[in-house]
Amino acid sequence: MTVVSIDKDTTALTLTFVAEFDATVERVWQLWEDPRQLERWWGPPNYPATFEQHEFVTGGTSKYYMTTPEGEKPRGWWTITVIEAPHRFEFDDGFADDNGDPDPAIEPGHAVVTLESIDGGTRMTTTSYFTSEEQFNRVLAMGMEEGMRDAMGQIDELLLEPVAR
Repeated sequence: MTVVSIDKDTTALTLTFVAEFDATVERVWQLWEDPRQLERWWGPPNYPATFEQHEFVTGGTSKYYMTTPEGEKPRGWWTITVIEAPHRFEFDDGFADDNGDPDPAIEPGHAVVTLESIDGGTRMTTTSYFTSEEQFNRVLAMGMEEGMRDAMGQIDELLLEPVAR
């Protein structure tokens, strides 16, 4: 079923995606924990992600880039701030320079992901918090809403595949 709702709250400066999957919480958690699975859905279909570093622990860092259809490689980073496996994690999320280091010219946001069991499946709620109206509008203008919806739309197919142990 994937994305069931998207809420843009211009007062709270948040963008929230709610998605539902026919899989256990533990299985959906693996999609975040394993960088090879994460990169198969994190970017929209025409902007695949490549994770060069993914330390999925509190205080850990992730560095990735997305490859555009034109071959450009915009970069991003995360710093994991909270892990409560397998139900919740939080991370600071920002743009990076060509070396993968945080770009100081663009203020980072913060994201909270929660996974809860529902009727034998999982509801995943992903909320991005922004620090200013300018930052909020900039990421919306860059296509974050459409990009995340399309990215999450790839998860159902991935969940059908057997998990390598």
